[in-house]
Amino acid sequence: MNQSILRRARMPVAGAFVLALAGGTATAVAKAPDRSAPTWTQSWGAAMQRPIAGDEDSGQNWSTEGFSGQTLRQVVRLSSGGTRVRVRISNLYGNRLLKVDGAAVGRSAGGAKVWPGSSVTLTFGGRSAPVVRPGAEAVSDPVTLSTSPLEKLAITLRFATPTGPATFHRFGGRASFLAQGNHVGDVGSEAYTKSTDSSYFLSGVDVSGGRSAGTVVAFGDSLVDGVGATNGADASLPDLLAERLSGSSRPLSVVNTGIGGNRLRYDSACAGEKATARFKRDVLDRPGVRAVIMHLGANDLRETPGDPCLVPGGPSTAQQVIDAQRQLVKAAHARGIKVVGATILPMRSALFPAWSPKVEKARVAINRWVRTSRTFDAVLDVDRAIADPAAPDRPLVAYVYEDGLHPNDAGYQAIARAFRMPR
Repeated sequence: MNQSILRRARMPVAGAFVLALAGGTATAVAKAPDRSAPTWTQSWGAAMQRPIAGDEDSGQNWSTEGFSGQTLRQVVRLSSGGTRVRVRISNLYGNRLLKVDGAAVGRSAGGAKVWPGSSVTLTFGGRSAPVVRPGAEAVSDPVTLSTSPLEKLAITLRFATPTGPATFHRFGGRASFLAQGNHVGDVGSEAYTKSTDSSYFLSGVDVSGGRSAGTVVAFGDSLVDGVGATNGADASLPDLLAERLSGSSRPLSVVNTGIGGNRLRYDSACAGEKATARFKRDVLDRPGVRAVIMHLGANDLRETPGDPCLVPGGPSTAQQVIDAQRQLVKAAHARGIKVVGATILPMRSALFPAWSPKVEKARVAINRWVRTSRTFDAVLDVDRAIADPAAPDRPLVAYVYEDGLHPNDAGYQAIARAFRMPR
């Protein structure tokens, strides 16, 4: 197994284990299991990325400058409900201690508004102002808050002192809001005068006491991340699967850990750590995971000289993509997690350099392997769900976003209809 999959887990400030330093080496020290402890599932989540300036494609963000003397309010949509909530704050890529000077969670009333009387103060190990080390994640103490599937929560964080560059998620899918000064307790939105479409520091929201039978993690690239879906409309593939699975006889949570541009074999300043390096953190170590859906390989195959998001590393072969996916399947199966393999979407209509006859030959070979190798517990055939039957290397026009590559809302709906949960 690739050793990058087995990188040590980042230490949570309040969580299931701690790391003891012995001779400069971090060693996991497991706590004795608490049989009376609640069962937690992750109801919302995001993959963390290094700070990077915004551009014309992704829009502006606040990650490189961070926050100081400000209050940040972010809205998340839960995929499952419960009676208790806890929030995860990540300083994975921070270069200094992250001090949170106040935090709260409440019911979203739309935009930056919070329903009056619903806000609950968050503490971390009993502290209302936690300090999170660089590379670490803090898990809040559980709060009593009755939530329903698909309900939106507003999470508010105050930073009195400079945070430095902020660990974040580039394509947030909905707006985050910023106010000058201390506005943690505000129910109105008047102070929140700035917004971007990225999310900051939030890596997950867990729930307990509900009906969820576990979590399905959607893991991969921009197709998983939701590029092409209408912003703020809950129209991405994970959003649509959450709507479907929350109403099943055994409801399941759905967490989105896609990163636009992500690759299997190489890191990227724009598109996060390579999938084999982040798989443990973004899939295996999230609470309550029963299955993972993987759509990866398109960015590994692309031949786009000069694209800063595809540096370092050149195009991968079909066999290299297959071998990397096998590593991830092996790691998931070792944890008892089912794996849904996804075929790579049609690429020929892209309005930016992404396709060539060589790329298409490799894509077809990988898709054949996904469908026929029996490596996976189930297959989500993205390719056939949105391909034009008259030109299978292209998506149906009705299913494609304006860039010619990513699905639009109708395309994501077609893919979601093709999904089957592995037994």
